Order: sequence, then C-alpha cells, then structure tokens
Amino acid sequence: MTPIIETISQELAARPAQVEAAVRLLDEGATVPFIARYRKEATGGLDDIQLRHLEERLGYLRELSERRTAVLKSIEEQGKLTAELQTAIEAADTKQRLEDLYLPFKPKRRTKAQIAREAGLEPLADAMLADPSQSPEALAAGFVDAGKGVADVAAALEGARQILMERFAEDAELAGRLRDHLWEQGILVSTVVAGKEQEGNKFSDYFDYREPIARVPSHRALALFRGRNQGVLNLELLAGEGEDPEAVCRGLVAARFGVRDQGRPGDGWLLETVRKAWRVKLFTRLDLELKGRLLESAEDEAIRVFGLNLKALLLAAPAGRLPTLGLDPGLRTGVKVAVVDATGKVAATDTIYPHVPKNQWDASIARLAQLARAHGVKLISIGNGTASRETDKLARDLIARHPELGLKSLVVNEAGASVYSASEFASKELPELDVSLRGAVSIARRLQDPLAELVKIEPKAIGVGQYQHDVNQTRLARTLDAVVEDCVNAVGVDLNTASVPLLTQVSGLNRSLAENIVAFREANGAFSSRKKLMAVPRFGDKAFQQSAGFLRVPDGEEPLDASAVHPEAYPVVRRIAEFTGKDVRGLIGDTATLRRLDPAAFTDERFGLPTVKDILAELEKPGRDPRPEFKTAQFKEGVETLKDLEPGMILEGTVTNVTNFGAFVDIGVHQDGLVHISVLSDRFVKDPHEVVKSGDLVKVKVLEVDLERKRIALSRRLDEPAERTRSGRSETAERGARQSQPKNTAPEKARGGKERNRPSSAPASGMGGALADAFAKARKS
Repeated sequence: MTPIIETISQELAARPAQVEAAVRLLDEGATVPFIARYRKEATGGLDDIQLRHLEERLGYLRELSERRTAVLKSIEEQGKLTAELQTAIEAADTKQRLEDLYLPFKPKRRTKAQIAREAGLEPLADAMLADPSQSPEALAAGFVDAGKGVADVAAALEGARQILMERFAEDAELAGRLRDHLWEQGILVSTVVAGKEQEGNKFSDYFDYREPIARVPSHRALALFRGRNQGVLNLELLAGEGEDPEAVCRGLVAARFGVRDQGRPGDGWLLETVRKAWRVKLFTRLDLELKGRLLESAEDEAIRVFGLNLKALLLAAPAGRLPTLGLDPGLRTGVKVAVVDATGKVAATDTIYPHVPKNQWDASIARLAQLARAHGVKLISIGNGTASRETDKLARDLIARHPELGLKSLVVNEAGASVYSASEFASKELPELDVSLRGAVSIARRLQDPLAELVKIEPKAIGVGQYQHDVNQTRLARTLDAVVEDCVNAVGVDLNTASVPLLTQVSGLNRSLAENIVAFREANGAFSSRKKLMAVPRFGDKAFQQSAGFLRVPDGEEPLDASAVHPEAYPVVRRIAEFTGKDVRGLIGDTATLRRLDPAAFTDERFGLPTVKDILAELEKPGRDPRPEFKTAQFKEGVETLKDLEPGMILEGTVTNVTNFGAFVDIGVHQDGLVHISVLSDRFVKDPHEVVKSGDLVKVKVLEVDLERKRIALSRRLDEPAERTRSGRSETAERGARQSQPKNTAPEKARGGKERNRPSSAPASGMGGALADAFAKARKS
C-alpha cells in the first residue's frame, strides 16, 4: 500500500482496497459520476462526494510526492542529506512542512549570512551561541580581516548575527511552532488608508476593525482583502493581545536555541539577535503565510457555498414538457415575449408595451392570449428583473380574462439570462433572433427544465455565490464544473433533445463529441437506440462505456435505453426477465414482481449485489428524475411593493441565495428579504445550508421594513412575536448572531437577478443588533 493510498483511506474512513480501485479507475480515464454509479463493486460503494474528495486529495498528494522527490534530489546533490533529514522530509504531510524543511537548503540569492560565512565568520557565530559567558567584542576581535571584508569588530559581530538570524529563521520546527501560535493568538487589524475615507466608504465598517485571525469568517476575510487590494485598507497582523504580544514569540525563538538572560557578557547580544530574527526574518515571512492561509481558507468556504447554491439551483424542480410563454420584463423598452413548444423549440416571439410610458395594457393582453391560443401554451414564465411584479400582474389579468386557456404563471430567477443572450452558443442556437428576445426564450426554457437551460451559462454568471470574483478562478471553475457534471449525470440526459452544452457535461463526453452527436442527430434524425451512438464520428468504446448509462432514449427500440441501466448490464435484466417469465417491457414498472425477487440470485462474477439492487430499483421507476416535485410560491394578493409590507405578516417566498450569515428570500416585492442565521430556525444553526437551500419554498414573518434603504428583515420563527424576534431574541440566538456578525464588519454586496435591488451598506435605523449588521454585510460581488 502506497503512502498516498493509506492517507486517503484514513481520511475517507475507507478500506485501502476501495481507494486503490477508485484511483485505478480515475487513472484509466473514468469519471466520478461513472465510478459512483456503475463501479460500486470495485469501490465498495464510495459515493460522488467521497470520490470528489478523493480526486482532489489524490492530485494534492501526488504533487507533494513529486515535490518531495525534487527536494531530496536537490539536498543530496549538495551533499547535505542526512538520515534524520530524509526521514523528516519523507514524513512531511503538507507542502508547507516540506518547504519549511527545504528552506535552509533551497538555492537562493547571496544573502548577508552567506557573505558572512564566506568571510569565515560562522565559527564566531557558533562560539557566541555555545558560550555566552565570553565577551562578544573579545571573541570578534580574532575575526577581523580587512582582506575578507571584515573591517572591524562591529562588522564581525554583525556578520555573526546575520548567520544566526538566518539559522533561526530557517529552523523548520521553530517555524511550525510560531505559525501555530500566531494562528491561535494572532489578531487581524484593519485601518483605513489616510485620505481614502470617502473613496472607500463602502468599507467603512472596516476602518477600525480587529478580530482573532482564526475566527475571521470567509465572507469578512474576502471583504478585507478586497479593501486592501483596492488601496483602501491597511491589514496588520498582531502577535496577540497585551502590551508586548511578541514577547511569547521571541521567547519561543530563544528557548529553541537555548538563549537566556543570565547576566552573562553575551546574553544581551544574543537576545538582540533573537529580537531581530523574529521581527525581520520570521514575522515578516509568517505574516504573509498566515494572511495567505486565511485567504485560502476563505476562498475554500466561498467556493463551497457557491457550489451548494449552484447545485440547489440546477436541481430545482422542472415544470416539464409543456408549451411555455416566456416574458422578459421591461418598462420603456417593453416586455420581450417568446413562445417555446414542449421540446423548447421557439415557436413565436414579440415585444409588447403594457407599462409606462405606452401603457398598452389591453392590447398586450390580447396579443398574449392570441399567442397562447395559437400554440397551446400552458405556462407563463416571468423573469424576476425590473418590472417583474408589474408583468406578473399582467399575466394574472390575462388568466382572469381568459380562463378557457387554462394558464398558470410563475416568476423565475432570470440571473444569467442576459449573459446567455449575448453568448456565442446563443448566437448559434438562435441566430435568427435579436439578442433582446433570446433572454425571453431562456426564461421560458428554464421553467421547463432549469438544468438543461442553466448549463448553457457560465456558472459564475448565475449569481448564487459569495465574492466569486475575488477567489482563485481556476479552483472556482474546477469546483463548479464538477457540480454541474454531477447534477447533469444524476438527472440523465435525453439523447434526442439535449443541447451541445448539456451533452458536454455528460460523463465521458467533451464539446467535440457533443457537437458530433448533435450534428449526426440533425443529419440522420432521432436516435432509435443507444447503440446508434457508435455511428457518430470519433465516438469510441471508451466514450460509450462512460456516457451510455446517462443518455436516455425514450420510446426507442430497446426499452432499457430509457432507463439508467447501463448497456453492459442488459444481460442481467434478461436473466431477471427470463426468471419471471416476462419480457423486458412487461417487467419494467411491475413493482409487485420486482419486489418479490432476491437480488443475490442474479449476481455473478461481474455484477455484484450493489449493481443488481440498483437495476431492480431502476426497473421499478425507469428514468426517474431525482429532482423534487414542481411547486411554486404563492405571493400574497395586495402585497406588491415594500410599502405593502407590515411587521408580523406571514408570507410565502422562494429562497434565492444562501450565505454564511443567512438566506435571501423573494416574497414578491422586487426586493429580497434577509432571514438572518439567528432566526433561520427554532434551533441554533451553525451553517444556513443545514436548513435551507436555493429554490426552497419557505414561509416567513416580516420583522421590519426600511423603506429608505430598501431592506426587509424576515424570520422563520413564525410562532414567536415579531417584536421579540426583532429586538429581544433569546440568549442563544443572540449569541449565534454575535458569533456570526461581530461589531465591526465590512459590507458585502449581494447579487441577485439582473437589475434587482439589494441592501445598501448604510446601517438600518431602527433595526436591531445582528440583523442590521447582516444587512451592512450583505453587499457582495
């Protein structure tokens, strides 16, 4: 068992054989969705979450191993590799620890210490450290040599000091202890750069801010670093609290090298050397490292939150294959209209002007009714941007005037629709349509099937993350791509209707193969079976193995092609059918027969119990969609603007975004309200994602409304009096709020759909404690 396999198996609490099998499959080119779904026997049932962690750690540990080999080779070539050092390097379990060990041997530019060594001053440094009872000046006198650049005693002592300072700074054990101490005790302090008060007003909560570095939450850390990068904030790390917080750190350096103040002639010189080594060498380096650690940790958390929100949005319930009317709201420029048929194909487009300044209300209703009647429309999908509520009212009036049409209207999150409209794919998919009308098409389709439509948009543009522009873009893209891939393959894809972007996310396929599949479909008609994929140019056995189980062919020649049963397992289904005396079509959906079967009776050397159980479950409900049933929030009649809201109102809404400090909820008044983490549940909540996710339908109580700043404070504690919830919450809730939102914090701008309003950074007058703080932090990029 290799060290990498052993490490990962311990982290996953899995057997080494499971990890080894998963690593082998990944190295052979298998994807995580394929392994999780169709190779359960090999991996012992590792799920997609475990496999994603395994894949990430495998990459890190392999990079660490390669770096370790390079470090050992470099030190060995220098003739300085000892058995003890080699053991320490081989035991290094992080890149940071490895670099600490390598630092003394790392090729570097000529330092002052190196120049001093070349001048023969290392014996002086060793003597000073070994026996402080001797006079530094007396010892140094014997090393004065103008020919070597040591002009006098002072120069000799300075050279010796540089050697010791470098030695202290490059000690791996000492660096590790100091790093841990600073992380546990360090205080991060932020102050405003002189003269930047007005320019950086949005960071005003950070003009005089301090917090233990280990406790700074991700959203606050990213705001701090943004303020620093924009030249508004100074960020300083203090070694701790107290009059001399660095005394402990200097003490650790002194103790490591046996330096003590015992009144001996050399003690003062050595203590000064310790002080300079700490301040000039060690702290400068550790300050950068720990700020980098905080930033990396904050990025990890921001990316995690974005991934959770994206997954919830992608797996939102689809309305299904129904002809749909998409409305992209607007005032002066009109409401863009698009009708798509049950398959998402554009049937008609138009622009109507029901709102100011033209006010063509009746004419607009007449035109929408005409389109709905002509194309059998059943659903109306309305974007949630500017004029959304007015357009929703238009749709309700249309439904009231024409009940015979049987229409239903819903407001959907239109985030990213404008990005899609101007994209290269949209221009290829809808070349005949104006950019302004493509948004209406996207709004209609995302009601039919959110996943199929949203995969056409770069995940960052969907707007469900925190500070997505401030984090490492490579890591963000890698994580979000994995989320999209997992979601697409969990649902499955209709081979005969899927777009190129959707097919690209299928296990084993890339953009080139996806384009070939669509081109083949357009040239030869719909696929009648999965087998026909082999006729697609450049579609080989490996691609078929990885993708076939996730591609569906409804109503095809082979009934199993409409299910998640992989073609390689069709013989198992044939054996089951033969055993029951039914044909495959008759077996599919026959719950009574299938539940009487013993899965173990159909296992063989290739297909074990996990696969047979999956097959039987799939035969019961072939091609079942894991997404929830389609439901929509019912906005309260008469509540259309902030002015209609009153404290104590109980409303239904849709969660639009989840952050570390709470959740934003659309209650139908053009402005999302904030449910702070402290009132998100009747119990203590550490992470809002534990109780809500984007797209959830929730009931909330209005706590307070700030009309001037367009802020709505909401609560999910429906049974608690609004006054108590607003200003006199329980001790537990207040404690949680204080933990989440300390006194001085920077604002964060919350993104929603296009042209949607979010809370401003100014404090909310009248709003109590944590809720006001949270609104001040709710401006994120």
